[in-house]
Amino acid sequence: MTLAYWCVFIAMLLPWLAAAYAKKEGGFTSLNNHQPRDFMAHTEGKAARANAAQQNGFEVFAPFAAAVIIAHATGNAAQATINFWSVLFIFSRIAYTWCYIHDRAFARSAVWAGGILCIVALFIAAI
Repeated sequence: MTLAYWCVFIAMLLPWLAAAYAKKEGGFTSLNNHQPRDFMAHTEGKAARANAAQQNGFEVFAPFAAAVIIAHATGNAAQATINFWSVLFIFSRIAYTWCYIHDRAFARSAVWAGGILCIVALFIAAI
């Protein structure tokens, strides 16, 4: 399995880590497990922002995974190139989540754009 494929696996886990942080920060208990989405919808502050980061992580996961798979499948991109953009994407997602939780709106948007650039670069590499 390539480093880029491991990055897809990590990208799958990152939203769940943000959700776990949101629940911890929001005071989630076993009683909230009956309606966890209602609980998350009513969180505030860092918990709400971590939940939003989780949602964005799920939104961007499919395009990233597709880009990695397509870059591999075409055989047109060097493995080092695929790995580079994939690792950079993971770093961007970690930074994005941190910026979101800590309410750094401009930095969050800039890092998000960088992550999208990584996805586009993977598609271009596949050409």
